[in-house]
Amino acid sequence: MPSLKDVKTKIGGVKKTAQITKAMNMVASARLRGAQDKMEAFRPYTAKFNEAMSNLSSRSSSGGNFPLMEKRDVKTVELVVVTSDRGLCGSFNSNIGKLAERTMREYEAQGKPVSFVCVGKKGFQYLKKTEKVRKVYRDIMGTFQMFNAREIATEVSQNFLAGGSDKVEIIFSEFRSVAVQRPTGHDFLPVQPSEATEGESTAAKISGEYIYEPSVEEIMDVLQPLYLNVMIYHAMLEVGASEHAARMTAMDNATNACKDIISKLTILYNKARQAAITAELMDIVGGAEALK
Repeated sequence: MPSLKDVKTKIGGVKKTAQITKAMNMVASARLRGAQDKMEAFRPYTAKFNEAMSNLSSRSSSGGNFPLMEKRDVKTVELVVVTSDRGLCGSFNSNIGKLAERTMREYEAQGKPVSFVCVGKKGFQYLKKTEKVRKVYRDIMGTFQMFNAREIATEVSQNFLAGGSDKVEIIFSEFRSVAVQRPTGHDFLPVQPSEATEGESTAAKISGEYIYEPSVEEIMDVLQPLYLNVMIYHAMLEVGASEHAARMTAMDNATNACKDIISKLTILYNKARQAAITAELMDIVGGAEALK
């Protein structure tokens, strides 16, 4: 049985850890409110932008006029993986990494080489073992702005136009609730119009006909780069909110685990203390009997 001093030291150490995890939980909770407000405010903009781009791309003539819409025979694939820069948020980052790794294996099984663009330090740390990381953006997820998304989108689209990839997907964690953050993947390039699902007519999917001024082609020239920026920024907002929610849950679980450990150590301390008291009483009784 460990000594009383050792057990007391352990209890003190676990209590300090519990104070740290509780403080981190409160910080994550405060940051989550701001991140969630920004994400929820941007979601309608993203949805409307997607709708407008789908309608525009279905009305325009794909071909040499819009190289970002050009459908090619997919020989190489690039995955843009968005994670956080910091840890201590449970399995949040590893779940995104596992989805990226699984997607890579699926494409490689079809004979299509895959490269990664990692946005966030944790994604790079997870995927660097594959030796397929082409570009890394570190230390931007804490204070990212639209210009960061523009830089990433520009670099990925230039690689696509140069023939470095024939298809680009973006993988990130979608914020569902404080308790649920689900890794997901979406097509990024080439930009394609949405298609009606089976049994659904185009007329039922698009409720009205739009007239564009100036021409569709002129509008597309302006909106395509903005669309890519919006898609990247949307993924970064989702990951930002998901990270704080995952960290809040992880720190709450850690605090509860510390309480359980303290409870068990307290019982062990009481047992050790009782054993020490019993040993002292036995010594006293033994000494008294010897004096008789």
